[in-house]
Amino acid sequence: MLTETELASDERAENKERRVSGRTSAKLWVSAGLAGIVFMGVWLKYSPGASGSSAGAPTAAVPQVVVSKPLAQDIDTRLGFLGQFAAVSQVELRAQVGGTLTGIFFKDGDIVRKGDILFTIDARPYEITLAEANAQLEVAAARLELADRQLGRAKDLEQSNAGSVENVDQRISDQRSARAAVEEAKARIRDAQFDLDHCRITAPFTGRMGTHLVSVGNLIAGSRTATSPTTLLATLVSLDPIYLDFDMSESDFLAYSKYRGHLKEGHVQKVEVALGDDNQYARSGVFDFVDNVLDRSSGTIHARATVANPNLVLTPGLFARVRLVVAPPSPTLLVPDSAVLPDQSQHMVMTVSADGTVAPKRVEVGEIRDGLRVIRSGLTPSDRVIVEGLLHAAPGTKVATRDGTIRSAGGQD
Repeated sequence: MLTETELASDERAENKERRVSGRTSAKLWVSAGLAGIVFMGVWLKYSPGASGSSAGAPTAAVPQVVVSKPLAQDIDTRLGFLGQFAAVSQVELRAQVGGTLTGIFFKDGDIVRKGDILFTIDARPYEITLAEANAQLEVAAARLELADRQLGRAKDLEQSNAGSVENVDQRISDQRSARAAVEEAKARIRDAQFDLDHCRITAPFTGRMGTHLVSVGNLIAGSRTATSPTTLLATLVSLDPIYLDFDMSESDFLAYSKYRGHLKEGHVQKVEVALGDDNQYARSGVFDFVDNVLDRSSGTIHARATVANPNLVLTPGLFARVRLVVAPPSPTLLVPDSAVLPDQSQHMVMTVSADGTVAPKRVEVGEIRDGLRVIRSGLTPSDRVIVEGLLHAAPGTKVATRDGTIRSAGGQD
């Protein structure tokens, strides 16, 4: 029989043999894995398919852009302003006589013509006053006739020594008093007729009516000289022609003043006008007024143009853009507006140098002329400006160029 010591010795030997056998197997598996990885790398690198695929990989293409030299034209210099239309004539309709309002003969917003009846006031009290004045004239005329006869008899009596000189003088005085009474009666008639005529309130000029502020049956307060409170009935504004008011800065005014010295008609000249939703300056007006004082608080001077409005579309209070010539025609460079990029408060134009490198140039821009943007400074006539493909033209990159042409849009401002 085996003792306990012998059994423990056999078990330790068996366990040691197992551990040695496990380490050997793990080493074999690791070696086999490394050999497989090396083999796959060599095969991918040197296999025919791998080498052909690597050789056929395409290189990055150079972006292509369209370039053109700036369009050179002789054009005048214009300045743009924001203006507001105002009525040439504007009146508050108030009654010159008081009374009850008996009629309103327009609708709010109607176009009325000069002389059209707008309101009527009860005329009966003024008809009575006119009748009284006519009666007074009849009385005064009768007294004058009597005074003329009495003067004639007094002169006859004086010539026959039956009357005195004093009697003749008295009759002359009576005649003059009667004649003055006739003139007074005639004046009262004119006064009563004036009041009666102004019971019908008419349009003083052609224009558009505002809303009526009274209703039929209201008692109207009137005054000939507005020395007492009067009732505002409505407002009326003229529409054709119409004023366009705008303000010029001091620098713009100086530029225009230099140009005005060369004009034969002083400051009177044409201006171009565009409404807020118009892309074109389709309307024109006459620039006919510049104020005589510069506003010290704002540094601007008030100016005004008169614009024809035959179709009555323009309304006082409407805003519009106005363009004014301030310099004679001179050589000017133009590029498409899409080729000008905003750079904070400045503008840039992308150009291409001789070696194909994109080079940005800062420019000073002007207004849109014939669909193109005026370049006041920053470009030369020989610069090649990128007009298409700006998305692929980063500064400093290489590009392939294709020649294009800048054309005017033929008056589409």
